[in-house]
Amino acid sequence: MDDIPLSVLFGALVFLIILSAFFSGSETGLMTLNRYRLRHLARARHRGALRAQKLLERPDRLIGLILLGNNFVNILASTLTAVIAVRIAGEAGLVIGAALLTLIILIFAEVTPKTLAALHPERVAFPAAFVYGPLLWLLYPFVWVVNVIANSILRAIGVRPEESTAHTLSQEELRTVVIEAGAMIPKRHQDMLLNIIDLEKVTVEDIMVPRKEIVGIDLDEDWNTIMRQIMSSQYTRLPVYRGSIDNVIGFIHLRKILPLLKLDELDKEALENSIREPLFIPENTPLNRQLLNFQRERRRVGLVVDEYGDIQGLVTLEDILEEVVGEFTTDPSIHSKDIMPQDDGSYLINGSVTIRELNRTLHTELPTDGPKTLNGLVLEYLEDIPKPGTSLLLSGYPIDIVQTEGNRVKTLRVHLRKRQPHAPAD
Repeated sequence: MDDIPLSVLFGALVFLIILSAFFSGSETGLMTLNRYRLRHLARARHRGALRAQKLLERPDRLIGLILLGNNFVNILASTLTAVIAVRIAGEAGLVIGAALLTLIILIFAEVTPKTLAALHPERVAFPAAFVYGPLLWLLYPFVWVVNVIANSILRAIGVRPEESTAHTLSQEELRTVVIEAGAMIPKRHQDMLLNIIDLEKVTVEDIMVPRKEIVGIDLDEDWNTIMRQIMSSQYTRLPVYRGSIDNVIGFIHLRKILPLLKLDELDKEALENSIREPLFIPENTPLNRQLLNFQRERRRVGLVVDEYGDIQGLVTLEDILEEVVGEFTTDPSIHSKDIMPQDDGSYLINGSVTIRELNRTLHTELPTDGPKTLNGLVLEYLEDIPKPGTSLLLSGYPIDIVQTEGNRVKTLRVHLRKRQPHAPAD
């Protein structure tokens, strides 16, 4: 060492510090790569992504290689620093050399390259992957020995390094990814994605048309009444029953009977021959599963039944799709009978309106984990049938009972200005 010029030793030291920075920065870059973007780039045949993905299949080997190289370089740099310090200042220079080398490595070989790699992992990791592939093959015996010892210790504490960690996102984590996408996803598309994620949380019971509001054809009615109903119906598919919806026979598609109507060949017998058997849906079926069921059965409408087989309501494919994309209809008069804005900013609302529809239309925050309709929510809260004029504060929203009918609340006035309930007096 005494015969080697100081300039060569300084040059070698600088080179070792650069190597240390490479190992430190590439380790951070490879370990902070977005795994989903990495898979996307790998499927697009990006060479750097393909090599990085292969290296990350066994992170224990990659970490062993990087740390083997980094420690070797740092130890060699320490030895060179000691030689240089002794030649310049004698043994007293060892302390100064160690302090300076610590500071230099900390700044130039640790903090700076790791910060750069954390901010731009792909720019650091992909070029480094081209180096680590051959280097791993070259140093594999040393890496293997290190990994055998390290993995044995890990197995002793119950960790199996050969099993790659599955980088999967939970539903809530996926929601966070969509929400934080910001301007990369238009607000409308973002809402649709969030609705799709939430489909399995919503059941057909939450969105069904209640039993009392089902519009159908009663074959026990006289033919003129049935014809008037067919001619004036706003729906294309209608349930057909005898006496009550409990005796449902099936569904008819009005478009299929139009040719018979045009040829004046439509009668009760022809109508019954056009009936298709009903599809029954358990009330707790998640929307994502029912959407697949509709697709598999090639159906667009079904009757919702409870655990006893009693019909509770009706749900259509359109109802499910509206949960994703919003209301299809552009006709404001369709909802004017159920949700009517008033001059004072309040809304007169039909008690049969579902909580989900109310939240979606008026952007309220009423609870959806209990009763499905506003009438049911009020009755559960009061535990009684209220009289007109009764007022209550429900989830912070002032609500006035306007009209009742029998055992249900027919009309309510909802004020959207949310108030906090007063704390009880001591």
